[in-house]
Amino acid sequence: MARNEEKAQSLLNRFTTMKQEEKSKPRERRPYLASQCRDLADADRWRGEVLREIGVRLAEIQNEGLGEHRLRDLNDQINKLLRERSHWERRILELGGHDYSRSSDAALMTDLDGNIVAIPNPSGRGPGYHYFGAAKKLPGVRELFDKPLDVRKRGTRYGIHKRINAGYCRYYYYDDEDGALEPHEAAAEKRMRHEVVTEWHRVAREAMKNVASGEVAAAAGGSGGEAATAREVLFEEVEEEVEEEIERTVLEKKEELLSKYTSDAVQGDRADGGQGDMLNVQR
Repeated sequence: MARNEEKAQSLLNRFTTMKQEEKSKPRERRPYLASQCRDLADADRWRGEVLREIGVRLAEIQNEGLGEHRLRDLNDQINKLLRERSHWERRILELGGHDYSRSSDAALMTDLDGNIVAIPNPSGRGPGYHYFGAAKKLPGVRELFDKPLDVRKRGTRYGIHKRINAGYCRYYYYDDEDGALEPHEAAAEKRMRHEVVTEWHRVAREAMKNVASGEVAAAAGGSGGEAATAREVLFEEVEEEVEEEIERTVLEKKEELLSKYTSDAVQGDRADGGQGDMLNVQR
């Protein structure tokens, strides 16, 4: 009799749950892609739902008696949800919401003692795959935590410069391994040296001739001497113009003083060629 009552109670519960679901609004499914969401409030709501699902599975994966297959399945689901959470956080930021990547507690890999470690990813897993709870004790996973880390040290600036040779700077010292290029380079170098020495002797001879004849010779050629001569002529012309301007200004001042202190008659006499000494003017 108790068995029938339990069945009836179970059937009544299912019927009651069905009626409540009919009265309530249909449950909205989470978009498969975060980019399909256009509302910031909905994106925050879906992110919260993903976090709740992660919490449920994290609590379940702590049970070591679930079996290897179930633990691996739960661990895969948690990693998938973590990636989905990052997608929603990126979408929230695109919609102008809060930047959860700065403040969120990212899933960190820890060993059995709770210490944060960085183990290499197992084969077949993408970057950022993590193990949680009892999944850390699965066969093949424990060895990853027990294996010593082979962390590659970052090269220093001194070591980088130490490995740089002439070939890095595109200077190839080993192009003439057969010795065929060396004779041509020696001949070209001898010819260039002869041209430079000949030109230097020619300039020296011309300078000595100019000095012997009393002319001023410029060591760098005639262009420098011509420039110096042009500058001297220009300075002489400027000095002459300045002297003429000064004389003209002095004469104007003298005329102004004469017009102020002499009478009109005296000014007329001066205009006719009369006496020009201001001290002998008769009033």
